[in-house]
Amino acid sequence: MAARWDGDDRGDGIGDAGQLVPGAGELLAAFGAPSWVAEQPEVHLLPHVTGWLQRDRRLTLSGASTDGAAYVLDLEWRGTTGGVGAARAAVYALIGSFAEAATYIRQRRIAGDGSTMRLQFEVGTGELAPDTGFKPHGHVVLINLTGVFSDTDPRQ
Repeated sequence: MAARWDGDDRGDGIGDAGQLVPGAGELLAAFGAPSWVAEQPEVHLLPHVTGWLQRDRRLTLSGASTDGAAYVLDLEWRGTTGGVGAARAAVYALIGSFAEAATYIRQRRIAGDGSTMRLQFEVGTGELAPDTGFKPHGHVVLINLTGVFSDTDPRQ
């Protein structure tokens, strides 16, 4: 049996997440819609990002740029604890400062130098019909986070 975490004695879960498929499918369909990604992320998103960073000093912005339809934020970890779980919690809080009603987040680990790694968070966030009074639209944000210490715990 392949364990899902330390101490797992089942090997399998208790069910599926099928109840989430309709909502996730709506967001997935929006991702593929032509012209869904809004222009000028530096105008729409950056003020939320910089405001959050001024209030919470665990992350600092080292760069922001546009790469195609994606807004790329390069951040450095400044938290007092350096593990992946603490860094993820800070990034999720930052994402919450600009996230819209429907949001997808995917964390990836990218090997770094020595005991540190880079984490990359892929974020798709937007407003979907009929939940908005505006025309449906969204944003793609790639967050690159450096300075995070490698954890040996695979759950992190």
